[in-house]
Amino acid sequence: MPSPASIEINRGIRERFYIVINALIKSKALRGRQTYCRLYDIDKRNFYSQEKNLLEAKLKLYWLVPLVTVYGISAHWLLTGQGRMYE
Repeated sequence: MPSPASIEINRGIRERFYIVINALIKSKALRGRQTYCRLYDIDKRNFYSQEKNLLEAKLKLYWLVPLVTVYGISAHWLLTGQGRMYE
């Protein structure tokens, strides 16, 4: 069973993932959540369910990769919350 510290680290990563998704939509760099799911082969039911409950463990690591490789999000910030969101 994960420790409370591990649970909090995972929740933070999930929270930052959705912060980025919302920022990309707001800036029009991304059309919407369904577009992200379609482009990057993400089950949208899991995407929406995870967004509603950040304590669930539905986020897959591959969901993060396009944020770094396509949208210029800092992997360091995404994983740790330290530094700047954008590289």
